Amino acid sequence: MGLQTIDKETWVNMVTMGANFLAQQREAINNLNVFPVPDGDTGTNMNLSMSSGLNEMNKLSSDALTDYVHAFSKGLLMGARGNSGVILSQLFRGFSQFQYETNEINLKDFANALSKGVEIAYQSVTNPQEGTILTVAKDMANKALEEAKKSNQFIPFMEEIVKEGKRSLERTPELLPILKEVGVVDSGGKGLVVIYEGFLAALKGEKIDAPLEVDVAVQMEQEVEKAHQTALSAESIQYGYCTEFFVKLNTNDFDEAQFRQQLSEYGDSLLVASSDELVKIHIHTEQPGVVLTLAQQYGELVNIDIENMREQHRFIVEKESEKEAEADADASAGKYAIITVAQGDGLKKMLKSIGATFIIDGGQTMNPSTEDFLRTIDTVKSEHIIILPNNKNILLAANQAKQLTEKDVSVIPTKTIPQGIQALLEFNEEYDRETNVENMTEAAKDVKTGLVTYATRDTKVDGLEVKQNDFIGLNDETILVADKSKLNALKSLVEKLIDEDDEMVTIFAGEDVNDEEMDEVEQFFEMSFPDVEVEVHEGNQPIYSFIVMVE
Repeated sequence: MGLQTIDKETWVNMVTMGANFLAQQREAINNLNVFPVPDGDTGTNMNLSMSSGLNEMNKLSSDALTDYVHAFSKGLLMGARGNSGVILSQLFRGFSQFQYETNEINLKDFANALSKGVEIAYQSVTNPQEGTILTVAKDMANKALEEAKKSNQFIPFMEEIVKEGKRSLERTPELLPILKEVGVVDSGGKGLVVIYEGFLAALKGEKIDAPLEVDVAVQMEQEVEKAHQTALSAESIQYGYCTEFFVKLNTNDFDEAQFRQQLSEYGDSLLVASSDELVKIHIHTEQPGVVLTLAQQYGELVNIDIENMREQHRFIVEKESEKEAEADADASAGKYAIITVAQGDGLKKMLKSIGATFIIDGGQTMNPSTEDFLRTIDTVKSEHIIILPNNKNILLAANQAKQLTEKDVSVIPTKTIPQGIQALLEFNEEYDRETNVENMTEAAKDVKTGLVTYATRDTKVDGLEVKQNDFIGLNDETILVADKSKLNALKSLVEKLIDEDDEMVTIFAGEDVNDEEMDEVEQFFEMSFPDVEVEVHEGNQPIYSFIVMVE
């Protein structure tokens, strides 16, 4: 007799295996991004969200299946990051809608939970789009309802759900033209299918292996921490980028000593530790791109983390004064508090100077979770709270936090930093909440945003050929220009953005832009747009070489 119900132990194994499968394929899911920009965060966000649910569940010592289902749902909800993470949390809320009095989940319960989760997820999105994770989830749920009527064993039942998920995933390019143009399937849908592949593996009794990186990571933990402390205590940081990553070896020709010697030419605080299949690297360097390219010849790069230590050092120096400023703002809390999201100390100072009360560190590749928002909301003493997400992929988490708090919270749907700035400038302490929300929402629509970043892969979008590492200029998710030079990309982008009615342009330079390049930007505007007022600021933001605000 096959498995006919899921008990507590099986549920825990399924969730654990699903989370492990997702973690293993995180980078592959990230690489399905439609646009070749370094924001491939769908896999990362789903992985972090799933891990949050797993961690919450693992805190329990209960015998009740219902407790574990609810804990997983709660952890997933609180840890949800990005649109994909929030939608994932809603899909699994379906399981928490039921009480499993027999301490087991049968096929009918499972199918109904899937269906309920899809219903909740569709309701959570303002304009649900087909060809996304929602479609894949809906098709899988419908298949589950169908199979539950004719099957009484979980393994064949789950096999059919996974098969339908894969079929639905392959259909996503037919429903969403941009997927077809770029030649990828939906990344969120892929993540969902991977999770259910993990569920199926658990039902079949496959063992849950520990992550491959664990041994190497443990070996290096204390040494890496020591390297950070040494760098941050120095008066002058020669090598500004702390670069850490793993290489999954695909060659037998790897020589650790030779590789260490190669890397030593590009920085200090170098640590290289390897196992048979994996190498972990830590280095402080001025050329992280060169280091990554050298490593790539030996295999696939995973878990890449690059931090600007100069910015960290500035943060430490200013930490006490910032704490005092935040304490003052909290202590003298007035009628309103404005919470916004940004990365880069220049951008943060700008937002503070024009009225932001609290700034959550986050952005394109680091989406704050629902819990991050709730934690900040809980510290606010003001009567009214206004949130500016400043990123389309953070909007759902902000709205979810609003629903989970009893405080008076309004979310202005700002999708870019310029929109957030424009909304902040429209805020008036003397106005009532409804008027401020209306005015700020409308103001955000009156600004144009341009972004310059680099392409992570070759592609062709809207007829424009883009090569990996080209600098690309975007507007409203449309790639308008591609160039080998970041400055040329900026110039071409601005020429497409500005029209005769525009009066002002504000440029926020990223952490990769030097003073000479900033001077060249100012000279370009003086020559090309003499009638337009121009301001160039140090934003110090990662990912985007330039953020352009056109009014």
